[in-house]
Formats: sequence, structure tokens, C-alpha cells
Amino acid sequence: MLTHVDEKGVKMVDISKKEDVERVCVAEGYIKLKSSTIELIKKNEIVKGDVLTTAQIAAMMGVKNTPNLIPACHPLPITSVKVDFEIFDDKIKTTVEVKTTYKTGIEMEALTGVSIALLTIWDMVKSVEKDENGGYPNTEIYGIRVVKKVKK
Repeated sequence: MLTHVDEKGVKMVDISKKEDVERVCVAEGYIKLKSSTIELIKKNEIVKGDVLTTAQIAAMMGVKNTPNLIPACHPLPITSVKVDFEIFDDKIKTTVEVKTTYKTGIEMEALTGVSIALLTIWDMVKSVEKDENGGYPNTEIYGIRVVKKVKK
């Protein structure tokens, strides 16, 4: 167990001498849900409201707030965020594409966007995903990963 911070501490990487470069990152992830929950989402019958629109907004907020959540992440100018959902019988796939022209990559922003979107979906549907004991045996977030990284 870590009980102290060593003498190296935590530092942000010095990117001051790097050139601005156009960058694109695409990340994806999944949330497994009951098929009955998927049907309620499709019909926009979830009590908390429009699940996918809320998750889309949350993903954009997550992207823009990444440096506030991850300590060594640089704040950078986001030039574009695109959020897509693909609905299956038992899961929803979330894809987030983030663009910038800057000195450092945007993987953390794309991964954060996906993570926040999936967490938002869970929050929106938890009342219908819960079992009789208050647990979530059918609900799972998984497969969060970078699927594309472009540096031009």
C-alpha cells in the first residue's frame, strides 16, 4: 500500500517546445443492460428523461473537463466533439471522437467522454436495472478503449 508520495512527486510533462499539430482520437465503450431497459430507452420512456441526449451532453462536458478530473492532464483547446450511440438488444455502444490542434494528444479526453456518457446512461436507467435486492446483476460498463488516434 502506498503511504507517501516519493521524491519524484507528480508532474505535468513540459510540452512548451512542441509544435501544434492536428490531432484526432476516437474512443469507445459499452454498457450492458436488460433488453427491457433498452426498449424503454428506444421509446423514450425512462423516468429521468431522454437517456441518449443526456449522455451526449455529459460526454461533451466530460471531454471539456478532463484536465479538472485527471491531475497531470494538460488543458487544451477542443475543436470538435462527436458522440454516437449504437443500440443493440442487450447493450449500447458509445463512441466519442475528439479533435484539437495542439501540442499534446487527446486520448484522455476521448476516454473520459466515453466513460462519462456510459456512467450517465447507468444513472438514468438505474431504477429499471435494479433487482429486488437493489443490485445490478445485469448492468456492466466494459470495453472502454482508444480505437483510433491520428496525428497530422
